[in-house]
Amino acid sequence: MSSTSNALKGVDPVVLEIVEGSLAAVEMEVETAIGRTSRSPMIRDAHDFRAGIHDRKLRKLTGRSYSALVHPVVRDFPIETMKPGDVFFHNDVYRSEGGIGHLPDLCVTVPVFFDGEVVAFVQAFGHHDDIGGACPGSMPSKATEIYQEGLMVPPIKLWDQGVPNQAALTIMTRNSRMPDSLAADLDAECSACLMGSRRLTELFERYGRETVEACFDAIIDKTTETYRREILTKIPDGEYVWEDYAEHDGVDEPQLHTQRITLTKTPDKIIIDFTGTSKQAKGPINHAGDYADGNFLKKWLAPILRNLADTPERMAELDVNEGIVPLIEMRFPEKGTLLTPIFPAPVNARTFVILRLLGVLAGVLAKAVDGRMPADQETIRYTGVYGHDLNGDDYLMREVLGGGSGGRYYADGEDTIHVVPDSRNLPTEFTESRFPFLVERLGLAKDSGGAGEFRGGLGYEKHIRMLRDGYFMSIADRSILACWGVKGGKAGKSFQVVIDAGGPNEREMEGLVDDEFVRAGEVIRIRTTGGGGWGDPLDRKVESVVRDVVWGKVSFEAARDDYGVLLSGPQEEPDLDAAATEELRARLRAERPEMPFFDRGPGYALLSGGKQYADVDWVGSPPA
Repeated sequence: MSSTSNALKGVDPVVLEIVEGSLAAVEMEVETAIGRTSRSPMIRDAHDFRAGIHDRKLRKLTGRSYSALVHPVVRDFPIETMKPGDVFFHNDVYRSEGGIGHLPDLCVTVPVFFDGEVVAFVQAFGHHDDIGGACPGSMPSKATEIYQEGLMVPPIKLWDQGVPNQAALTIMTRNSRMPDSLAADLDAECSACLMGSRRLTELFERYGRETVEACFDAIIDKTTETYRREILTKIPDGEYVWEDYAEHDGVDEPQLHTQRITLTKTPDKIIIDFTGTSKQAKGPINHAGDYADGNFLKKWLAPILRNLADTPERMAELDVNEGIVPLIEMRFPEKGTLLTPIFPAPVNARTFVILRLLGVLAGVLAKAVDGRMPADQETIRYTGVYGHDLNGDDYLMREVLGGGSGGRYYADGEDTIHVVPDSRNLPTEFTESRFPFLVERLGLAKDSGGAGEFRGGLGYEKHIRMLRDGYFMSIADRSILACWGVKGGKAGKSFQVVIDAGGPNEREMEGLVDDEFVRAGEVIRIRTTGGGGWGDPLDRKVESVVRDVVWGKVSFEAARDDYGVLLSGPQEEPDLDAAATEELRARLRAERPEMPFFDRGPGYALLSGGKQYADVDWVGSPPA
């Protein structure tokens, strides 16, 4: 009998549906409350935060969003010592069991009580504007140890039976450059989680502990069985290897910081071995992932597996909760690598590694399933400006701009998506009313999506004109490398920032910048990454290329050079030379050399000593 059958035995399916829906509703209610009552732009407007519900066994029950872990709280505060009204807090990366990636991610955890005992946990964590450290925003790009990145707080009791620990709150706000918004955000998160705990107590009161906990087991076992039956069976048994790279760490010169996955598929699980990953970086791109057997990383990477579902509609139905953990075994290299850094290695830009791993897993799976995975997606980047506003007060504007997702075997990639679920760019109306600059353009970056039978999604193009002297900051990757294309698809365009383009002080920025001085009147032009293309661009339907030109997503030149489509006349109604297009496509096919399974774009050769492709980019042995 399957594990799902065992878990469902004796569980009323109607009650199970109600409990599962209630958990999702409580999680969403907590996030809604945080969004409505917080104060900082990063939490309130950009929505860079997440909530999660966990059971007494520390298992993640909900699958609508990812979350941190309860493990470090229970490690330091045994469950039997917890009281109603307690709120626990931490942001210490190396004491978080892998659940916290960098210090600005502040985490609050509230136990749920029923009949005097802890029965579950409600948790929220989000990226806050400033927690101290060497630069505004607490993400110094040249940090060489975590002490430079802000205030570290191991698990503490922030509220004791409903009474806030004012001493701890005072210490945290005193270390922040944005003390008022930090205090308001923490109050919003604590209050929202306490509200969520009350909602869950009501669920236990309605159905009883035995029934609700039986439903918890059934929810998790159902996920395990679903992924085993619908997803893992799509991967042929065997071993597959691929790697991708971060390009710079803020300290050393740009180089290939390797993240490698050897994926072994067995009949009942997948093994993800990170051996071959580069040594830990001097700068802040490390991620402390090798804790709690990689529990956080398993749930972080698992959404990539959903791309193997039978249909896109089915993919959207699949949640990721603790049920995927038994299906994934992780093997980490020795201490001292990008994924196993040794304290006090800096970590504030760990997004370069943890987000790249999503692409590495997608790439190694693409090799296993003949490309039935999307091309590379956008990678997160923080850009912003800071200085003194028109009243002379300090300000910090920072946002997470999205980029294009990769083309898929059935559709183009999406434009300007945000990798953090439900997050968003800051509204122009809000930023112009609050900060001393004008947003002169916010739109799609033409030609940024990788060419393919299915084109990569486009990134943003944003122009910011400064009204007062200030400073530009950026924590961004893919400024040299690009989002790779797969199965004949081409890489998308890289991230680029140019200040005062065409002016006397024109300069192009690196991806990691803390304090580039920008004069009043200068324009900051930001272009985010385009997604990789999927499939041969010369197989793209001609009418799709014409449509892209009409919509302003592809230029006449790119239509000709990338897709072999010859157009002339006005953009709104271009003329197609069908005969010349057919001839050009035939010539381009005949002239091009043998290509690997992946295309990394021109930036790879700059960092690889002139090599166009890595050996692992070929399916089978590379040509001699």
